Amino acid sequence: MLKSGIYVDAENIRMCGGYGMRYDVLVELADAGNSTMLRANSYLAEDRERTKVDQEYRQKLYRYHDVLRQCGFKVIKKYVKHFVDDEGILTTKANADMDLAIDALQQARNLDRIILLTGDGDFIRLVIALQNMGCRVEVIGFKNVSNELKEAADSFLSGFLVPGLLPVHAADGENRQRGIPINYNQDRGFGFMRYYTLSPEGLESQSVFFHCSGAVDVNDALFLDSSKIFEFTIVTNPENNSRTEARDIQLLDQ
Repeated sequence: MLKSGIYVDAENIRMCGGYGMRYDVLVELADAGNSTMLRANSYLAEDRERTKVDQEYRQKLYRYHDVLRQCGFKVIKKYVKHFVDDEGILTTKANADMDLAIDALQQARNLDRIILLTGDGDFIRLVIALQNMGCRVEVIGFKNVSNELKEAADSFLSGFLVPGLLPVHAADGENRQRGIPINYNQDRGFGFMRYYTLSPEGLESQSVFFHCSGAVDVNDALFLDSSKIFEFTIVTNPENNSRTEARDIQLLDQ
C-alpha cells in the first residue's frame, strides 16, 4: 500500500485557473488504487486586517477553510503583509512556499507518493529533494505551469483533465468531458480524444472518436497539438452503428 501526501499551493492554484477546485476529488485521487492518503495540507493566504473589518470576507473565508478541513485537509495560513515599495506603491505579499517545502521534506520520511498542486517553478528543487528521499512526485497544475517543473516531476497532469476537479458545465443528461487530441489525421479530418475517468482503482484513460466537423470555431490544425485541451460532449451516433463520438468540441482557455 502506497502512503500518499497532498500538498496544495492554494494561492498559485487559485490565480492560475484552479479557482473552485474540489478538494474532495483530490482525496479520491490520493485514495484510489493501492494508495491511501496519510497527509493532506493546503497553504492559504489570509488578510488579517481585512478579516477584522470585513464580515462578509471573514465568513466566506472561514467557510472555505471549514470545507477543506471536512475533506481531511490541514489548513496552513500565511498572513498577508502590506508594505510600500521604493516607488510608493502599496504591495501585498503572502508566500507560503517555504512552509510547504519544509513540511513536505519533514513528512516525506513517512510517505511513498507526493501529489503536489502548483505551477510554480520555485518548487523544482523540492521535487528533486523528495525524489532523492525515495518519493514519487506527481504534479498537478492548471495554467502557467513551469515547463521545468513538469520535466522534474515523475508525472504531470493538467488539473483540467482530472474528472470532477473543476466543474464542467453540462446540460441534464449530457456527458461533457475534457480531453486532449491524439492520432489526428489532418488529411481526413478525424482522430481521437483522450480523457480520464476516476474510479476506486484510480485514473483510467479512455478515448473517443471525433471528426473536425464536430468542432465549434476551432482551427483543425490545433488538433495536431496534444498539449491543447478541449471540452466535448460524448454522444451516440446512430448513423455509425450507434458508436460513440465527440461532438460540440470547444477549445479550453488555458
